[in-house]
Amino acid sequence: MIFESHAHYDDSKFTDDQQEVLFSLKGAGVGRVINVAADMESSYASVELAKKYDFIYAAVGVHPHDVKSMMEEDLEKLIALAAYEKVVAIGEIGLDYYYDYSPKEVQRLWFREQIILAKELELPIIVHSRDAAQETFDLIMELGADSVGGVIHCYSGSKEMAKIYTDKGFYLGIGGVITYDNAKILKEVVREIPIERLLIETDCPYLSPVPNRGKRNDSKNLTYVVDAIAKIKQISAEEVVSITYNNATQLFQTK
Repeated sequence: MIFESHAHYDDSKFTDDQQEVLFSLKGAGVGRVINVAADMESSYASVELAKKYDFIYAAVGVHPHDVKSMMEEDLEKLIALAAYEKVVAIGEIGLDYYYDYSPKEVQRLWFREQIILAKELELPIIVHSRDAAQETFDLIMELGADSVGGVIHCYSGSKEMAKIYTDKGFYLGIGGVITYDNAKILKEVVREIPIERLLIETDCPYLSPVPNRGKRNDSKNLTYVVDAIAKIKQISAEEVVSITYNNATQLFQTK
């Protein structure tokens, strides 16, 4: 069975057919899903999905785009949400300097605070990093987040940084981008990093793989990601599914 390590089924793009899509996943070989929050509203929504569906687990946290509206009391709300046994990570959290939705200093502040929270709760982190690779890495290492581990979602950094992250026990999230012709560096990363350090993800409804690029994404498209990794690694698709499932189970401690 496939372990989808990063999805957003609470997104408005699934409003009209969320239940239908979720019911279709098991028939497509998807056995587990981490529904990842982006703000406080979606943190609550992710927990509700985890309560409703036995195969869904939740991550709670605030994305760098949305930390501009984060308040101190939100940390207490995240602690309360994380008390639910199917909350398995803090995320997605991080730095995004590609867009200017939240000031950089505010992003750094709340990334720091949410890493500290994850360490207090002994939960892994799901990290978003865009155009901020070095600062993201520096904060993670400065705060000792390797003690709880985590995944660098939608990994887009260098081979060198990938090796440092994975040597420190982190996983790399690999999604639809691996199927794109221009993803040369990512393909080199996947070739060189042990598969025991990779997770598969969609980031749905975003980042659909080829041949569905540009359309709404969902976890059924993970078969294209699996096939791309298998081709690069020169192993079977079944091995990719099995190993990445075990990797996600180990990181998120799902039962």
